Amino acid sequence: MAMTTYGSISGGTAGKAARKILDRGQFLMVVERFGQVDPQPRNSSKTRKFRRYESLLRAMAPLAEGIPPAGQKLTFSDIECTLEQFGDSVPLTDVIADTHEDPVLDQIMKICGEQIAETVECLRINFLKAGTNVFYASGVASRTLVSSAPTRGDFRKIYRSFKRMKAKEISEIIKPSGMISTEPVRSGYFAMGHTDLDSDIRGIAGFIPAENYSSADKALEGEIGTIEGIRIILTALFEPWLSAGASGTTYLAGGVAVTGAAACDVYPLLVVARDAYAIVPLQGKEAVKPTVINPGTPSITDPNGQMGVVSWLTWQTGCILNQNWVARLECAATANPT
Repeated sequence: MAMTTYGSISGGTAGKAARKILDRGQFLMVVERFGQVDPQPRNSSKTRKFRRYESLLRAMAPLAEGIPPAGQKLTFSDIECTLEQFGDSVPLTDVIADTHEDPVLDQIMKICGEQIAETVECLRINFLKAGTNVFYASGVASRTLVSSAPTRGDFRKIYRSFKRMKAKEISEIIKPSGMISTEPVRSGYFAMGHTDLDSDIRGIAGFIPAENYSSADKALEGEIGTIEGIRIILTALFEPWLSAGASGTTYLAGGVAVTGAAACDVYPLLVVARDAYAIVPLQGKEAVKPTVINPGTPSITDPNGQMGVVSWLTWQTGCILNQNWVARLECAATANPT
């Protein structure tokens, strides 16, 4: 029997499977909400180019009578990134398919959805963590000197920097669904970080918890509140640099509260403005390609058709468009919050 592109399932079924995968995993994806969306067309290059036009110089000189202005040329910056393939597979035997009481294939598809979302989210976190606009908690000079939880002053410095660099606030985001669409939100800059920072952030003077928002300021999934015009969303996928900071006993080290002096873990808290970075989104029917080969299909290597497999494949990339509009605050997390 000749196999289709999607193994044992048709193209239409594959499309439904892809939608199911995306709907399961989409809620885990925070970074996707705030990037500039630019899907890659089919049958095109693996290289993705993003172009940013620069502001014109102010026209401060008065014009002379009858003489037109000299004019200015548009200038722009091109940022390129390369699409790469990512994927994995889960075997499925005929014994499991025939004897297990749960709908195993359906469960595998759901679990793959979570795996895809976490994989792509972490890839995007990694390129954002590599940005050059860095702030260190309490104003120390480097990561190895970090020995402080985030402070109100740290957020104020980032907010001031964004305003100076004309960073625009985010007023609409990508919906957490299987298709590409946007929804309006209360405007602001957004900070993304690890859930270990929750208690430290809530203890900052001026913090407004999300539960105190008005009905018009609906909190997003994972949003805990606001500090100084910066809305904060936390997820466990923003992993720290383990034991990368200064030595002490106050902050988490190696992911745990230590009894003796040890170098603390350093957490990235990423603050972003509108159009600060670009992504090829994990959305739409072409975002992920699922393949299912059911047990019972004999082949040269499996003459009895005892083995099947569920697999997935996706192309992804992303990049920072303006380094001044992505700020990385490196900080510690209190070991024993009160």
